[in-house]
Amino acid sequence: MFAAERRQLILEMVRANGAVSLRELARVVQTSEVTVRRDVRALEAEGLLDRRHGGAVLPGGFTRESGFPQKSHLATAEKTAIADLAANFVEEGEAIVVGAGTTTQELARRLARVPGLTVVTNSLLVAQALAHANRVEVVMTGGTLRGSNYALVGSGAEQSLQGLRVSRAFLSGSGLTAERGLSTSNMLSASVDRALVQAAAEVVVLADHTKLGTDTMFQTVPTDVITRLVTDEPPAHDDRAHTELQALADQGVQIAVAGASGASGGDEVPARRRALPGPRRGPSGGGPGLRPAAATVLGEQGAERERARVADMRRR
Repeated sequence: MFAAERRQLILEMVRANGAVSLRELARVVQTSEVTVRRDVRALEAEGLLDRRHGGAVLPGGFTRESGFPQKSHLATAEKTAIADLAANFVEEGEAIVVGAGTTTQELARRLARVPGLTVVTNSLLVAQALAHANRVEVVMTGGTLRGSNYALVGSGAEQSLQGLRVSRAFLSGSGLTAERGLSTSNMLSASVDRALVQAAAEVVVLADHTKLGTDTMFQTVPTDVITRLVTDEPPAHDDRAHTELQALADQGVQIAVAGASGASGGDEVPARRRALPGPRRGPSGGGPGLRPAAATVLGEQGAERERARVADMRRR
């Protein structure tokens, strides 16, 4: 493929999706990330797009929200790895809330195997993923259907969450920064996400590396309210994402990193471990969590140890 054709395809992808990672661009145009980075620089020089934290976005600062069809094809391997890891933090018999999003939908598919679970959600896709799980109770909010992401929003959704209390909230969004926390591009979605957060003792954010350092219009979860971030390993050259992870850890967010390097979409991703210093978040930070100053990637044995440790802390 000639450079002009490549750049036109890159431009069309960014215009369609609002933000696309270099990894995804390289996969679609069937070339290396080095070549794609060079193409993105050239397009940025022409004012056609902006480079942003390991990817490319529409020019003009804040990124806009993509629709579900576009999102479902982005960072599929990373979302699979994140969902695999996040499922390890859910225990039998828990009551949790799960927000709308393609990553939370992947998580819901794995939660179908957790017995005695109660899942409160405003997402039709999450509910659909759990519809045939005979040991999981699904509670849906009211509200108005937002077709772009199949989520229930508005005052009906928010009022149905009043007085609710669950152990954890699992949320995604359009962007995550250490300065503002989790954010999204839609006001109605942001308002419901804030109501979901109010119902939970702790908040777990699911965000792939392309969202790290990205800021969008409406804040949903401030950084000091986030208990844990589950993300994937950023590319080595993505300094901004690595810096953002460190800044989040420095503010007390417990970080679990799933390794998705070289994995194709939907594949199981082997667990890895990496150290990432950060202060300990005590009991006031939303309940028990990972060991301090660690970004932990849990395999089956690691998950079992974590569940045993949490159970022991609760007995005390």
